[in-house]
Amino acid sequence: MCVFVGYSADQHAYLCLDPTTGRIYTSRHVKFVESESPYSSIAPQASLSVEQQQGPLQLSILHPINQPMVSTTPNPPEEISAAPSSSSFPNSLISTQPSTKHYESPSSPPSSQCSMTLSQPNVNPNRIPQTDGGGIITRSKNNIVKPIQKFNLHVQPSSSLEPSTINQALRDPNWRSAMQAEFDALHRNNTWELVSRSSTQNFVSYKWVFRIKRHPDGSIDRYKARLVAKGFHQCPGWDYTETFSPVVKPITIRIVLTLVVRQGWSIRQLDLNNAFLQGTLKKEVFMLQPLGFVNKSFPDHVCRFKKGLFGLKQAPRAWYTELRVFLLSLGFVNSTADASLFIYQKSGSTLYLLVYVDDIIVTGSSSTKLSNLISTIAARFSLKNLSCLNYFLGVEVIPSATGLFISQRKYIIDLLHKSGMANTKPASTPLSVSAQLLKDSGDLLPCPTEYRALVGSLQYLSLTRPDIVFSTNKLATTHWSALKRVLRYLAGSCNKGIFISATAPLTFHAYSHADWAGDKDDYISTTGYLLYLGSTPISWSFRKQRSVARSLSEAEYKALADIASELLWVLSLFTELGHMPTTNSVIYCDNLGATTLSANPIFHFRMKHIALAYHFVRENVQKGKFRVSFVSTDDQLADILTKPLLHLRFDSLLSKLHLSSRSSNLREDINYNN
Repeated sequence: MCVFVGYSADQHAYLCLDPTTGRIYTSRHVKFVESESPYSSIAPQASLSVEQQQGPLQLSILHPINQPMVSTTPNPPEEISAAPSSSSFPNSLISTQPSTKHYESPSSPPSSQCSMTLSQPNVNPNRIPQTDGGGIITRSKNNIVKPIQKFNLHVQPSSSLEPSTINQALRDPNWRSAMQAEFDALHRNNTWELVSRSSTQNFVSYKWVFRIKRHPDGSIDRYKARLVAKGFHQCPGWDYTETFSPVVKPITIRIVLTLVVRQGWSIRQLDLNNAFLQGTLKKEVFMLQPLGFVNKSFPDHVCRFKKGLFGLKQAPRAWYTELRVFLLSLGFVNSTADASLFIYQKSGSTLYLLVYVDDIIVTGSSSTKLSNLISTIAARFSLKNLSCLNYFLGVEVIPSATGLFISQRKYIIDLLHKSGMANTKPASTPLSVSAQLLKDSGDLLPCPTEYRALVGSLQYLSLTRPDIVFSTNKLATTHWSALKRVLRYLAGSCNKGIFISATAPLTFHAYSHADWAGDKDDYISTTGYLLYLGSTPISWSFRKQRSVARSLSEAEYKALADIASELLWVLSLFTELGHMPTTNSVIYCDNLGATTLSANPIFHFRMKHIALAYHFVRENVQKGKFRVSFVSTDDQLADILTKPLLHLRFDSLLSKLHLSSRSSNLREDINYNN
């Protein structure tokens, strides 16, 4: 129990003194008990009456405010109880519980537990309801507290759970078999050798990671156990030097798929067993023998790695180097535009191989050469799941008679289940036009971990959904309501994806747009662009510009520089793939000043402050690499990437983005065992 000593000078809150500790607490949630004095008995909680022990519920989540009230202590005053409205907190911070539950304050002794029924409100009998002489009598005036209904963000939609510890895994024969298979693979690949322990050795620890691999429909494919080294125990310069390992860019995958669909080539997907175990290490790394797999003949020896292991800092680079050397020996050429693209062009045959760590896409003009290549790779590395491309890195690939449909429908459904919004009411747009997403607007979340996980999932989802790029990149940790609106929009549009037409022309065109002073935090303009190959969107972006623009034309001109550099890179990649655009590429801009400036050095007095780096747009226009044309604002597709739009405007642009929905003519029954 505390003593009221005054009011806070910088907050709308009370100052309460704890006589037992001498500490002053600042809080807005205080219950005044005038019938008792804290100095009559400084006895601990055992002297409290039963009625006091079963008073209003003390929740473990504090109301978020811009200024921290007080640091957590093990003995806060009992009359300070948090009872905020349930709408003040994101659902991600609450967990589902039965209708009757014992709650314990994280800062109170175990003896202060209380039980209550969630369906009935708490009424304090010691307080007389107060009214203002008329009007509505609210619950707060009657001192009625409705407990927060708790939901769990981590509800697992499936009954099959992944163990978090080795003891849990050892109880299931499926996981025991997976662990044994992993350890056998380590021995087959000669991953390490046992050596005597030395005081000069730096040991890295390890852990087991368990994952359930699933089919696109959610059914279980296999149980997967990985022995992972804790690479954060490694010493830079001693245990490793270089760690960078390239992976194929999403735009490269979209371009290759567009070319392959148009030419009718077969697309195969390869998944390598224990890919990181194939790379040879250049530095000595030591690890203790895994628990449960200790060599009985040499129990005191340690493992000295000869090849890579998941978790080691240099393991991805060692694997990429091993695969690259092998492919170059087969006659492949490493692309200069994308280091994870390998091209084979000999004897009238063309093969493309794209690498994303241990997942590989391979396609080619000759079925015989393609089969021979797969057999050669299988002879060198262990392969599994040899099949036609249908599910790659969380992206569903569904062929049809007229093209290819790629989407992340299952990923969206799983995301909605994890966030507890599977049955939410859909929204028509991902962001409201009235939303003011300022950096410091709103209240900070007490625990932003789940928020960050959701935003990261939305970032990955934008691989096939350019319609959420703007809203996802505008979010901050104070914008929980805006984040939930994006999820509501996805709930009503989870079937949307990109359709790659087999008859589209091989021409590039782009839309460039800028929102002048669009960022209200620092008034820096934002750039948005869309790049198409035929009718297929292959690249899109929303980003802040590097400096403040003095005019709208300057902002649009800087946006042209961004899409111009992207287009030039795409053209170089397209040339490496052995193709040339059928017509000259064009960039559409809805600003006449920027369009004119890209062709002629006019407006010198007003534009001489623009950095010369942006004038390469004009240089490449004069070289004929592309041209810049004017487009009306109504037809500016990149407008969807720079600002929130009204429902009708958003739907109009969305229909022109060539985002399609899963239809009945697409192949639904994928043969997972192919």
